[in-house]
This record gives sequence, structure tokens and C-alpha cells, in this order.
Amino acid sequence: MNGIPLAVSEQQVSPGVLGFVVVALLGLALFLLIRSMNKQMRKIDFDDGSDSAARTEPEPEAKPEAKTTNSEN
Repeated sequence: MNGIPLAVSEQQVSPGVLGFVVVALLGLALFLLIRSMNKQMRKIDFDDGSDSAARTEPEPEAKPEAKTTNSEN
């Protein structure tokens, strides 16, 4: 290493309880995020593509009614 003597040997160093708590909280947060994402995905209505041909054709626009003015009055 860098020549500085350590108070503890490298074999005795471990993440300890704090490391376990951090990893456990990250796992819990991941579980809750995935559960929330699945709930939101169930709300989305996906088309299966069977009516895609009908959807791609533009709908005919309604023709505006012609306004006639009587200028004979």
C-alpha cells in the first residue's frame, strides 16, 4: 500500500451493520418502485394492433355547411 501502518488488518474490515442496512433499504426502495410501475402500467390501454389498418386511414372531415346570404331583400 502506501507505507502507513493500519490499526486493523485488511482481513478484519467488513461493511458491517450499516452496509447491510443501506443495501436492505435500496432493495426495499427498488421493490416499491417496481410495484408502483406495474400499477401504472396496468392503467395504460395498449392496442394489440388488430385494428391498426383502420386507425391509419384518416377520418373524412365533415364539410362545413354553405352559408347563403339573401341579398334580394
